[in-house]
Amino acid sequence: MNRKTLVLPVVIGLLAPVLAACGGTDSGSGGGDGIVVGTTDVFTASEESPAPLDPAWAYDVGLWNILRQTVQTLMIQPRGEGEPVPEAAESCSFTDSGNERYACTLRKDLKFADGDTVTAADVKYSIDRALSLKADSGVFALLSTIDTVETRGDREVVFHLKTADSTFPYKLSTPVAGIVDPDVYDKKELRSGFEVDGSGPYTFKADVKDDKLVSAVFTKNPEYKGSLKVDNEKVELRNFDSADEMGAALDRGDIDVMTRAMSPQQIDKLAADSDDDVDLVDMAGLEIRYLAFNTDDDAVRSKAVRQAMAQLIDRGELVSKVYGSQAEPLFSLVPASITGHSNSFFNKYGEPSAAKARNLLERAGVTTPVELTLHYTTDHYGPATKKEFELLKAQLNDSGLFDVDIKGAPWDVFRPAEKKGKYEVYGMGWFPDFPDPDNYVAPFLDKDNFLGSPYANARVRNSLIPESRRAADRIAATGSLTEIQDIVANDVPFIPLWQGKQYVAAGDDITGTAYVLNSSSTLQLWELGRGVSG
Repeated sequence: MNRKTLVLPVVIGLLAPVLAACGGTDSGSGGGDGIVVGTTDVFTASEESPAPLDPAWAYDVGLWNILRQTVQTLMIQPRGEGEPVPEAAESCSFTDSGNERYACTLRKDLKFADGDTVTAADVKYSIDRALSLKADSGVFALLSTIDTVETRGDREVVFHLKTADSTFPYKLSTPVAGIVDPDVYDKKELRSGFEVDGSGPYTFKADVKDDKLVSAVFTKNPEYKGSLKVDNEKVELRNFDSADEMGAALDRGDIDVMTRAMSPQQIDKLAADSDDDVDLVDMAGLEIRYLAFNTDDDAVRSKAVRQAMAQLIDRGELVSKVYGSQAEPLFSLVPASITGHSNSFFNKYGEPSAAKARNLLERAGVTTPVELTLHYTTDHYGPATKKEFELLKAQLNDSGLFDVDIKGAPWDVFRPAEKKGKYEVYGMGWFPDFPDPDNYVAPFLDKDNFLGSPYANARVRNSLIPESRRAADRIAATGSLTEIQDIVANDVPFIPLWQGKQYVAAGDDITGTAYVLNSSSTLQLWELGRGVSG
């Protein structure tokens, strides 16, 4: 059998029917040796991030991929996409016509991995804790529409919202809403280090060296009760310093599955080679990349400078020279595959033009060339990031209007510096918390946004975001969402660059690879098994 490139389309939940998660809690065929999954994600505990795996702090796709295996949520995004379905809950629904009161009933006999019963009081404790700790990662903002949490007996939880929020079921499927044990997680402080306890499908054990997670072992939780079918007994998530090192481990058979982040060259080679030992799975994804601005910084305080950059950047060249068929140009923070998307940046700026960019700067009285530094992370978004920023630098400097330098830093240095406002312009990626346009808007533009961006637009925050959330039919939110995207294109606190696909490479004896990642790049390790594929 030749190497298979499996192309898996994704249907976003806004238009898709609700699909139930693959039900039951019985073990599948997965016995025997544990399955080893490789990643280049970096997990570090430091003074800046002392509690990387506390659900009240963690706000990163890699960290969430650990928590989603271990800390159970009331709701979960289903296997086949669509709207979220109950997980720790037996049922959940809005109980009023205005989408301001949401009630959930827990499954019977729900237990933490240590055997303690999970109650409605534990759910309330977990949510209240995340909101009261207000961690500087900004993850608590996902729960910002909650006013109070009420319990009714041991199994019923009622969320009273400050305002209508039709996206609230999605938010209850994110790890910040994960259910934690009050005996282990202190209400007044974050849980430091790499310990995790929950009621999810797996228990967790970390191998840590020099405050860095080297590998993580997930063992099937015998106490788990939920909607997921767990198809293996054990999975090890093993960290590698580079994509090349991870690929060599797959070739040697040291790992069974290779996930993020592979290089474009690796993906091209895997797609082209004929080999009966490895399958490449190609899936649609909702990852985006963008430039963000500290709009208080003198270098980019003038809107004309940011608009001129938006006018000059050639996304087509960027994608074709760096990522090829693995990405597509993006002209809004909301990806093209999400309902509510508008090509706002293309509508405003059209094709790249140095003449138009010069006119913008001259009219604003900006002296050229504008000197600034583009900052990027060297170890978080894949090995092609440096090449991407070298091309962005060339595009801006070739216009004669900018004198740009670039500077890279590892994620554990880059992210704290960004949050402290030390960078005037910096590159970021976004893997959605859930597949709804609100999650490409509010985390960037609302109060307590995760970047700590000083940019604030009163109409967006006070009118348009609340207005869009009131629409239970998400297509009805398109008007508000389009106006938000047009405002962003005019004010340019961000410049969207591209949206990408996602890939998994696995040994031919590994099953479930078609579902091991969902559209939000969430690892679903319970889907993996060992058998005969294809």
